[in-house]
Amino acid sequence: MSESAESAEPTRLPLVLAEPRGRKKPPQHLADLTPAERKAHLVELGLPGFRAKQLSTHYFSRLVDDPAEMTDLPAAQREDLVNALLPELMTPLRTLEADRGTTRKTLWRLFDGALVESVLMRYPGRVTICVSSQAGCGMACPFCATGQGGLQRNMSTAEIVEQVVAGARALARDEVAGGPGRVSNVVFMGMGEPLANYKAVLGAVRRLTDPAPDGLGMSARGVTVSTVGLVPRIRQLADEGIPVTLALSLHAPDDELRNELVPINTRFSVAETVEAAWSYAEKTKRRVSIEYAMMRGINDQGWRADLLADVLTSYGGSERWGWVHVNLIPLNPTPGSKWTASDPADEREFVRRLEARGVPTTVRDTRGREIDGACGQLAAAPEGA
Repeated sequence: MSESAESAEPTRLPLVLAEPRGRKKPPQHLADLTPAERKAHLVELGLPGFRAKQLSTHYFSRLVDDPAEMTDLPAAQREDLVNALLPELMTPLRTLEADRGTTRKTLWRLFDGALVESVLMRYPGRVTICVSSQAGCGMACPFCATGQGGLQRNMSTAEIVEQVVAGARALARDEVAGGPGRVSNVVFMGMGEPLANYKAVLGAVRRLTDPAPDGLGMSARGVTVSTVGLVPRIRQLADEGIPVTLALSLHAPDDELRNELVPINTRFSVAETVEAAWSYAEKTKRRVSIEYAMMRGINDQGWRADLLADVLTSYGGSERWGWVHVNLIPLNPTPGSKWTASDPADEREFVRRLEARGVPTTVRDTRGREIDGACGQLAAAPEGA
């Protein structure tokens, strides 16, 4: 096979950074608002402002979704209070399980019929939820099922948060294999480009990390925000004062190939993108993860491993504080795709070359492949599609 990405003859979609105009907005939910805004909203509606904290406690701390259980709210006002700050945001259509029930992919229908997916993954000692931030994706990466579906719309802060809260409920109610538990990690690696929906994603990060009952009370170190490389937004995120982990989906160390694999590279080069990631690490003191999907005969050559090491170590590498870590991803199959995973021997050689240059490297433990729940497979197909 030729090493050119064109050999796979991918469908070429346009790069879309702004969501389509004219989409209706989801109903406003307390997760969209700060504690002060929740209180003010109730007051505007003629309801007691102090009830906002009680509603927040039910949602974030008690994980209650049945108003009948909110017995500290007066019966005469309960319906109005719930409608004001806890409207229904999304409906689960289907849940598929893999890995003996420890991986669960849920298909959600949003208020306007848009479909998104989230994936809960239980590991020894931790539970990670992979959330979507957009319905579809406008980044048009040809090897990704989500990217080949195009962008429908941005999700709201509350729609993003609800995926995590729903997972937390399932764990608390012992609905996930392994017994009751709690969410320890959230990764923005589901459908969509998180930094193309910056305001809502940042709001979701704040709700996840706000102390209970204002939010879920998670550590920012347990949150990972992925991006294909929207450089201005990476720099903006570095200034927010929230030390989340940044994951950069690089997939190629040279502009010629990355222009084909990750179309945003035609706007921001490899050098610009990696420099922004380095600046993020310098400012936050959080190690950046470089995501690299291994594709047979496309980006898995030994010389590209050497070039990747050159690019990353030019910003310090192991000679300084080890700002970066490479996460190799065995390419997951998508329907009709001609892209295939690298040969294991080529994968091992890629790892060897990076580690020989002092670049920490791991190969991702792929979960949920058989239920199309792994990286690059989320397409939110309806039943029977």
